[in-house]
Amino acid sequence: MIFPIETLPAAEFPVGLREIPQPPTTLNYRGKLPAADLTLLSIVGSRKYTTYGKQAIDELVGGLRNYPIGIVSGLALGIDSLAHEAALENNLYTLAIPGSGLSDDVIYPATHKRLAHRILEAGGGLLSEFEPDFRATNWSFPQRNRLVAGISRATLLIEAAPLSGTLITARLTTDYNRDLLVVPGSIFSENSTGVHQFLKLGAIPVTSSDDILEALHLEKDDRPLQANLSLSPTEMQIFELLTEPIHRDELIRKLTLPTHEVAQILMMMELQGHITAMQNIYRRKL
Repeated sequence: MIFPIETLPAAEFPVGLREIPQPPTTLNYRGKLPAADLTLLSIVGSRKYTTYGKQAIDELVGGLRNYPIGIVSGLALGIDSLAHEAALENNLYTLAIPGSGLSDDVIYPATHKRLAHRILEAGGGLLSEFEPDFRATNWSFPQRNRLVAGISRATLLIEAAPLSGTLITARLTTDYNRDLLVVPGSIFSENSTGVHQFLKLGAIPVTSSDDILEALHLEKDDRPLQANLSLSPTEMQIFELLTEPIHRDELIRKLTLPTHEVAQILMMMELQGHITAMQNIYRRKL
């Protein structure tokens, strides 16, 4: 499918981008722009993410599934691309704002051209104020960051080293009077330094998707799990055990079922998108 580059009339610029101190004068897009009834959340973070950072994204974005939320990020390596991937995996709208033009020949990074196409194919969009054939340069990323911060109701910061460019987006978020949400990290990790810096300055700590829903002023769906999931009694038992991440061996011990049977059920639940695993540690996705 072909997704042509189109120019958005100034009168149709997203409201958030019309309100920032230096609004764009031109906006080009491909695919679909976010619907008016979607609440946008920008997710940004380090390019050199840790396992903890990926787990945090999977957990938090997974908890936003089925809510009227769109995920915005910059298509960059690291946390940005993980945010787009998590949105796609959970059937959430996602908008990528790269630091380049939108032509396939210049999309940056080039390794994410396929990701950009997957976003378009899933009903998402690409947005840029640069000319279609503009190649990313050092100054274009900070300039792009103001669009990421300005278009959304809030920005979620996941991992950032002291001198990370991501901190520009975080600072702009506060300058624009948007909510800055941060995921607290390990005190032993350099990737937590930038995050904790903003935490000390009053950013909203996020330890669950419920914290995000509250910050976005969205009402939590309190219906019982059984109403939202089509699970067998054993699958529901597993799901209820996963109130916190559990190792596969511990699950088998608690279920008192044959190992091969548990392995098969876990595989099916993972394929169905109810749970996820990393190094045999299982956790909920919904």
